[in-house]
Amino acid sequence: MADPKHLDQITERVERLLLRHEELQRTNSLLVDQVQALQAERDALKSRLMAARARIDALLERLPPDVVQAIHETRKERS
Repeated sequence: MADPKHLDQITERVERLLLRHEELQRTNSLLVDQVQALQAERDALKSRLMAARARIDALLERLPPDVVQAIHETRKERS
């Protein structure tokens, strides 16, 4: 039969491991929630960016060709 002191040590260690496991599960759950929130925020920002680009493209199409050419030339000079 095993030494009672040794069994108590094993029991204590198992209990600590179980507590640590529960802590890690809670932490993981919080991190999963955070990742999902960040992904939703990223998707919303991408959507806003695409809408802004579409509005800019529509405005550019309404400009006279010489103004568009000047814009392109200004961009090239800045590069």
